[in-house]
Amino acid sequence: MANPESTQSDLSYTAGDKETLHASLNRMRNAVLSKLEGLDDEQLRRPLTPSGTNLLGLVKHLGSVEYGWFVSAFGGEVEPLWFDPYSDQDMRADQGETTQQIIDFYGRARAAADRTIDERSLDDVGRPDWRDHDVSLRWVLVHMIEETARHAGHMDIVRELIDGAVG
Repeated sequence: MANPESTQSDLSYTAGDKETLHASLNRMRNAVLSKLEGLDDEQLRRPLTPSGTNLLGLVKHLGSVEYGWFVSAFGGEVEPLWFDPYSDQDMRADQGETTQQIIDFYGRARAAADRTIDERSLDDVGRPDWRDHDVSLRWVLVHMIEETARHAGHMDIVRELIDGAVG
């Protein structure tokens, strides 16, 4: 598997807060995608926990939350979703969804989130539809680093159970 650290720019080691946070998020995003490398469709969809967690479902979920926290919360336009993001539908890769459809969705969500990050300051505030309080872009960046890292860890375990790959 590719080392997500190898895609990091040296800029993030000495950059300002926004650039450092964004670089950290990108490292976690790349780690998520690296967990998919070399697996077939059945392996990507294989549920390996009692709750049904699988690699492709986690990617779908992360795309959904990128849209929610970065785009919707800051007044951006979210693409029409084919699933209910407020239910567990965003955690499942249903048979009608192709692997490429979900990977492309994650890519579009990342790009939309990146536009929000690029266009706003860390102190700008937004309000997610499902919250009764504002959040700063700084808080969202930290939250999404945590969220993405947590799910990348889940993906580490699922991937190891599939084929023994670690790291």
